Order: sequence, then structure tokens, then C-alpha cells
Amino acid sequence: MAVKPPRPPLPPLNALRAFEAAARLGSFSRAAEEIGVTQGAIAQQVRHLEAFLGLTLFRRLPQGVALTEAAQEARPRLSAAFDALALTVQELKASHAGRALTIAALPCIAQLWLSPRLPALQQAFPGLAISISAMEEPPTGRHDSFDLALFYLAQPPADAVTLGEDSLFPICAPSLAGTLRTRADLAGQTLLHDAVWRGDWARWLRHAGTSGIDPGRGPSYSLYALALDAALGGAGILIGRRSLVAPYLADGRLVAPFTEELTSGDRLTMLFPGAGRPHPRRAEVVAWLEASA
Repeated sequence: MAVKPPRPPLPPLNALRAFEAAARLGSFSRAAEEIGVTQGAIAQQVRHLEAFLGLTLFRRLPQGVALTEAAQEARPRLSAAFDALALTVQELKASHAGRALTIAALPCIAQLWLSPRLPALQQAFPGLAISISAMEEPPTGRHDSFDLALFYLAQPPADAVTLGEDSLFPICAPSLAGTLRTRADLAGQTLLHDAVWRGDWARWLRHAGTSGIDPGRGPSYSLYALALDAALGGAGILIGRRSLVAPYLADGRLVAPFTEELTSGDRLTMLFPGAGRPHPRRAEVVAWLEASA
């Protein structure tokens, strides 16, 4: 009878994971950010791996670290192994019939576009569990897998579903609208800004042919929802994005004091970043969201 030799001993998975991330990203600090630990923890795990292997993986330099030749050769295969492991885990999760349908979304889309639709979505799909993760960048599917993702993209990929091109225009509380008879009246008002889209005021003013107004003045907010709350409270005037503010305009909580509207160049897009098996009801949910846009 053939005797199968035992597998060789492996170092702790955390040590391998720390090395792979640091090697792929070229930085202990960026690896720490990706994994969610301290930079010191990454360095300690790498030292453990070096001790286990009996060789040096990184050359410590005055300005960061550099891979040794042996580490450079091993890194692509180790990254591929982690990708395969992540995909296997996702497929195992996907085999569970009652699992949640997972959605990744830009924070403002999650808060202002998706959340208001959730009650109707749950009513349309009773018993369907939905998990939403707010993210600043679309997931790549490399280490996380989502059934679908909602982001603004200027050039959506061929397999994406585009829900419409967005447009920009000033919005404010009804109490402020009476003070804005012409665009020149903006000079005496507080301009509100989203930190990521801080250039929106300058873009709209150019489009409207309005000069003599400083587009950079006024407070900036790290989340669009916070800037929107300030506008709802009458604290100033915000550049609205139609996909996010349409319900507030429809019920009168906000008004658009000017008619000029600028196409933003951003398209609200549904992506499908998961490399594993999609949720069995994903196609139905995608069709529902497309119809609700």
C-alpha cells in the first residue's frame, strides 16, 4: 500500500498574509491599513516568517523596505494562492441557499439612493437578507466578493448596468429660495461643499456663465449626506446631484432656484465584482433596482 508523505509544516497563516500584503503593496503601513492591524504587527509577523524560513524577505532601507530576490520570486505565487483561497471561501459561502445578497456602494449612494429603496425592495423580495457595505472605491473582487456594487463611473465597463447619467444644479431650503432672484445673488450666500466633489460649484458656475463669485468659499463636509443635512437646515446652498436629491425636490424639502443644469459626466452604475457564484436572486434584484432608478 502506498504511503502518502505528510504535508510539510506551514508557518502561521497570519504571517503569510502579512508578508503577501506588504510585498504586494510595497509598504508595511499600507499592508497594515489593508489588513486592519498596526504597522508594528505587520513587522512582527514578517519577522516570525523570516525566522520560520531562515532567510531574509525584506531589506530594511532608510526610506521603506525592498523585497529580497527570493521574496520577489515567491510573491506572485503566494498572491495567487491567497486569491484562490479567497475565491474558494466565497464559493463555499455562496453555496448556502439562505445567505445574504451582498451590495457594496459609495457611501452617499448607500445612504441617499439605496436606503430609501430598501423597504420596497424587502417587500418585493420577502425573506431575502441583504448586506450593504459602504466603500469609497469599487471592490475589485481580489479579496472580497460582492453580488453587486453601486458607484458613479465616467466609463462603465461593458458588463455593467448603467442606471442613468447624473446632473448638477444648486439646491437649497425653501426659506432661502426667495433671496435668490438671479445667479448674482449667490455672492451673498454660503456655498456648501462635499469634500470629494469640491469642484462642483466651479463647474456649475462656468456652465451657467456666472462670474464674480468665489466657488471655493464655504464649509466642506466629508460626506455628501452631511452637506445635504446642512442644506436642509437652511445653512447654505449646495450643488445637488439629481440621483441623490430627487426625493427631496419631489416632496418640497429642497428647491432648485435656477434652471441651469449641468450633465456631470458620472453615471450611476451597477457592477458585478464577485468572482465566485452569484446569489441565486441577483438577476431579479438587479432588474428591480434598474426599474426603480
